[in-house]
Amino acid sequence: MTLWGGRFSEPTDDDLRALNDSIGFDRHMFRQDIAGSIAYAQAIARAGIITAAEAEVLVKGLRSVLAEFESGTFALQPADEDIHTAVERRLTELVGSVGGKLHTGRSRNDQVATDFRLWTLDALAELDGRIAALQSALIAQAEQHILTLMPGYTHLQPAQPITAAHWLLSFFWMLARDRDRLADAHRRAAVSPLGAGALAGTPFAVDRDQLAHDLGLTSVTQNSLDAVSDRDFVAESLFVMALLGTHLSRLGEDIVLYSNPQFGYITLNDRYSTGSSLMPQKRNADPMELARGKAGRLIGNLTGLLTTLKGLPTAYNKDLQEDKEALFDSFDTLTRLLPVVTAIIRTLRLNADRMRAALGEDLLATDLADYLVRRGLPFRQAHHAVGQLVRLAAEQGSALSRLPLEVLRSVSDLFEADVAQVFNFESSVSQRRATGGTAPDAVRAQLEAAHRWMDDHPDVHPAQTPLVNLNESGEP
Repeated sequence: MTLWGGRFSEPTDDDLRALNDSIGFDRHMFRQDIAGSIAYAQAIARAGIITAAEAEVLVKGLRSVLAEFESGTFALQPADEDIHTAVERRLTELVGSVGGKLHTGRSRNDQVATDFRLWTLDALAELDGRIAALQSALIAQAEQHILTLMPGYTHLQPAQPITAAHWLLSFFWMLARDRDRLADAHRRAAVSPLGAGALAGTPFAVDRDQLAHDLGLTSVTQNSLDAVSDRDFVAESLFVMALLGTHLSRLGEDIVLYSNPQFGYITLNDRYSTGSSLMPQKRNADPMELARGKAGRLIGNLTGLLTTLKGLPTAYNKDLQEDKEALFDSFDTLTRLLPVVTAIIRTLRLNADRMRAALGEDLLATDLADYLVRRGLPFRQAHHAVGQLVRLAAEQGSALSRLPLEVLRSVSDLFEADVAQVFNFESSVSQRRATGGTAPDAVRAQLEAAHRWMDDHPDVHPAQTPLVNLNESGEP
C-alpha cells in the first residue's frame, strides 16, 4: 500500500512506477531515515501525541528494521516506492497499527530533506578524512625533497628553478582550501527541516529545537516553504566535490606529464601503474588519467543539479528527486579515487638526477635581471637588457654563462666579473626565502605551517544521530 493512495480509484501505471520510484537509490539513506524516525517518535511523545509506551514500541521496531538492513535481510516489496515507504511498511508489519502513528504531523517532504541532510553530513565527514590523508602523504613526500631541484613551469614552458617539495606542497594548499569549503558546507547543511511538514509547518506542538539537537543538528529552518525545497546544501556539496576533483585533475596532469620518460622526473609504483595489451614496454599512469577524467563527471553532476533547481516554483517539487543520484555518484567517485591518489603520492619515487639535469641556464635569466636591479637599473630596463643577451646566446648557440663579459657589458656596463655567481641554481632558489617562496628555508617554514594547519583542522565529524545517542529503551 502506498502512503498516499486513498484519493485514487486506480493503481499507478507500471511505467509511471518505474519512473517515479526512488527506492533503487534512496535506499542508501536507510540509516538516516531510521535515525530521523527514532528522533521523531521521541518528539511526538514529548508533545503528547503518542504515549511514552507507544514511542518505546516504535523505537524498538525501528531498531529491528535497522538490524535487518544492516544484516542484508531486509526484503523490499513491490509497493516500496522509496526508503520512507519501505521503512514504515516494515515497521508496521513488526509493531502493528501503532506504526501508522509515526508519520503524524510529518510529511515525506520534510522527512526526505532531513534524511538527505544527515546523509550529506556523514558523506562530507568521510571525504574530509580522505582528503586529510592525501595532505599527509604530500607533506611526507615534501619533507624528503626540500633540497631537490627541478624546473618550474608557466605556460608549460621552463620558467625558474624550484624545489620538488615546493611543487608537492602547492597541492597541499589546494586541498586545504577544499577542506575549508567542505567544513563550511558541513556547517550550513547541519540545519533541521523536520517539523516543516509538507510546506506549511506542523499543527502539533513538536519541539523542533530539541528534535534538531537529538539529530545532532545545530539549528532549525526558519521558513517551512524554504525548508522542504532547499537543496543549497546539495549544490554546495557538489561544488566542493567538483572543485576538489578539479584539483585532483591538476595533480593528475602533472603526474602524467612528469612520469613520461621524456621528463622522467617521477616514477609510479608498479602497483599503481598499468601496461598496454599490445606494447610490452608501456608504463601508464592510468589512475591519474582517471583523476583527470572524473573531474568532468563531478562538474557535470553539479551543472545538472543547478539546471534542475533554476526554474522550480516555491516549495517541494518532484524535480528535487534528481538531487540524490548526483550527490551519491560524486561521493562514490571521490571515495574510490582519493585512496588511490593518496597511495600514489605515498609511494611515488622522485628522480632527483633527472630533475636536476632538466635545469637549463635560461631558467636563470630572471636572476640575471635581478643582478642589474641590485646595481640600480630599473627592472624594465634590466628585463630588456637580459632579453637581448638571451637572444644573442640563442643566435650563437651558447649558454648565457658562456657569453664573454664584454658581450654582457655591451648591453649594460653594470655587469662585473662577479656576474658568474648568478649562474648557480642553488643560489637562485635559496634567494627566494620570503614566506611562500621556494627556498629550502622558506619550504621548511611552509612545512611547519602545513603541520600547524593540520593540527588546527581536525577531521569534520558526522552528525551524532539518535542511533548512537539513544539507549535500547529509546530514552535520550
